[in-house]
Amino acid sequence: MYANDGADEPDWEPDLEDDSSAVIEAVGRQIKLWRTGVGMSRAEFGAAIGYGEAQVYKVESGQRIPKPEFLDRADDVLRAEGKIAAMKEDVAEARYPKKVRDLARLENETVELGAYGNHNIHGLLQTEEYARALFDVRRPALSPDDLDRYVSARLARQSIFARSPLVTLTFVLEEVTLLRPIGGKAVLRRQLEHLLEMGRLRHVEIQVMPTDREDHAGMGGQLQLLKLRDGSAVGYSEAQLTSRVVVAPKEVHVLELRYGIIRSQALSPRGSLSFIEKVLGET
Repeated sequence: MYANDGADEPDWEPDLEDDSSAVIEAVGRQIKLWRTGVGMSRAEFGAAIGYGEAQVYKVESGQRIPKPEFLDRADDVLRAEGKIAAMKEDVAEARYPKKVRDLARLENETVELGAYGNHNIHGLLQTEEYARALFDVRRPALSPDDLDRYVSARLARQSIFARSPLVTLTFVLEEVTLLRPIGGKAVLRRQLEHLLEMGRLRHVEIQVMPTDREDHAGMGGQLQLLKLRDGSAVGYSEAQLTSRVVVAPKEVHVLELRYGIIRSQALSPRGSLSFIEKVLGET
C-alpha cells in the first residue's frame, strides 16, 4: 500500500490539438487493460497505488498525464514486469508542449546553433529562476502545473551544452535583455553571472548588440539557425502565438545572411563578456 502523495491535485490536461494526446490515450488504455486483466476495480487499484479513483479514471481515459511514480507503482501492483514503467520515456516527452518537442528534436540533430534574441535572454542560456519568472509574467497567466511544465521543458533542452561531440553555440543578445529585471534584481544578477559562466566555455560565444547601434540587421525580429548532422540547415522563428520551422533553402539563406551581419554589428565575444561584467557590477 502507498500513502496518498497529493496525486489528486490538478495536473496538466493535454491539449486535444496536440499529438501528445494520442500517446497519453494509448498509455491510459494499456493501464486499463492491465488493471481489468487482474480483476481490480478503479477504486481498488487507486487505493493500492495511493491515488484516488477519479485520478485513475482520468489517466485511463487520456484526460490526464500519469506521473512517473504513478507508472512505477502501477507496474508493481499489476505485476507488469517493467512493461508499464517502460512507458515513462514516452510520457515524459508528451508532457512538453508540441512546439518545444519539435525544437528539441531539431536541436538533438544540431552540430551548430546560432540565435539572435531581442526581447529576453535566449532560453538555452536561462537560469531556472529567470525562466520561471519569465513564464510567470505571461498573460493570460499559466496554471502552476503548466508553468512547471514549460520550465522543465526549457531546462531539459539545455543538455545541448554537454553533448559529445561538442555543439558550437553562438548567441547575440540585445543590450536591453541584460537590463530588464525579470524576477527582480537578485534573479537578474544570478542570470548575468550564468551568462559569464556560459560565455567562457570553449564552444560557446555570446555577443551583445548595443542599443546605440545605428545599423542593425536584426530589426525583423528574433531568429535561430541550426546546422544539422546531415549537412543541411534550418531556421526557426517564434512570435507571440506561432512558431515556424524554416526549411526552404532561399529562406534559410536569408536568415544565414542576416545572422552573419548581426554578429558583425554586435560587440565581439570578448568585448561582450566585459560588457556583461560591467552591467553585473551596476546591477
